[in-house]
Amino acid sequence: MIAPPDAVQVIITLWLMVILGWISFWDISHLRIPDLANGLLVLSGLSIAAVTTGGWPISQLIGLTIGFAVFAGLGEVYFRRTGVDGLGLGDAKLLAAAGAWLGWAALPGLVALSALSALSYALILKRQKLAFGPWLSASFLLQWCVQTFT
Repeated sequence: MIAPPDAVQVIITLWLMVILGWISFWDISHLRIPDLANGLLVLSGLSIAAVTTGGWPISQLIGLTIGFAVFAGLGEVYFRRTGVDGLGLGDAKLLAAAGAWLGWAALPGLVALSALSALSYALILKRQKLAFGPWLSASFLLQWCVQTFT
């Protein structure tokens, strides 16, 4: 039998949903992710992890660092080769925030799900340009719920 979630887990998840919803709608409208939203996610994710682990959340700190470095590096390589921004720093900061919440081990699956979902959408609707933040956000929220409620 699965125990029902406690109120704190539900409140934290609602907070995450609100911020990720803000990020998604803003990114769709402006093709940018607000630094304030990413900052709030990083601070709240590390704070929650510190409280739940009772100390330095090493997995989350590694996830934050790797998440940012990988996407920022990929974005830089793409820009140098094409002269076009293909992956913005907002996406790198969002992946860093996901690492701060979920830990480093969750990031490969999160990126794979986000990329496959976005690619499928782009191919089906024949889009050449789309906001990646909503895809990252949906995968982030799904991974959080799986980790928290199962």
